[in-house]
Amino acid sequence: MEINKQTIKAAFSKSLPILFSYVFVAMAYGIMMEEAGFGWHISLLVSFTVYTGAFQFVLITFLCSGASLLTVTLTALLMNSRQTFYSLTFLQEFNELPLPRRLYMIHTMTDETYAVNCSLSPEQPNRKGVMLLVALFSRCYWMIGAVAGGILGQLIPFELTGIDFCMTALFVIICIDQWEKTAVHTPALLGFGVGIAALLLFGQKAFMLPALLVTSALLLLRNKEGAK
Repeated sequence: MEINKQTIKAAFSKSLPILFSYVFVAMAYGIMMEEAGFGWHISLLVSFTVYTGAFQFVLITFLCSGASLLTVTLTALLMNSRQTFYSLTFLQEFNELPLPRRLYMIHTMTDETYAVNCSLSPEQPNRKGVMLLVALFSRCYWMIGAVAGGILGQLIPFELTGIDFCMTALFVIICIDQWEKTAVHTPALLGFGVGIAALLLFGQKAFMLPALLVTSALLLLRNKEGAK
């Protein structure tokens, strides 16, 4: 896997939607950390070590309230358990990577990097290199935004309400792109149906993990039946 100018250019182009969403959302995070009494360097440290956007916002409350380490750990596990399923899509690609790069890809697998990497064509030149750089660029975008929010948030009156919708828009665009590229839409329809059912049954805060478990089980069953 060679990293050259073409690979860097392709990865940067693919990561642009993440750039425009991560920077502003991370700035909101940095501003909130500053308001809670934590400087930009703490925002950078948390973004570098934790790197899970939704939980980082929750972590602000935990840091301010003195929550126990057990509470923090369990919350982080439950909020990000869905990412366990993401790696199943890239088992072959990850196994072909050297161990340090494999571990880095696992650590930096977020909703957005997963979505963008899924949109890469199998014919994409140096596909694994592009995937690695998308993950690296995305992480840098988040850390830059967090630092910028911590430094500038108290100086310039930013209004960031609703900016997180850009992440939703990113997923909608990628979903439409994948729908157009794929001839068989059964897995997507199955995911939509199970997701809606889980949302109605478990509510907005708890539907993700059950939806992923049921969808994965049904898809595995479907593939098993199709292989017979």
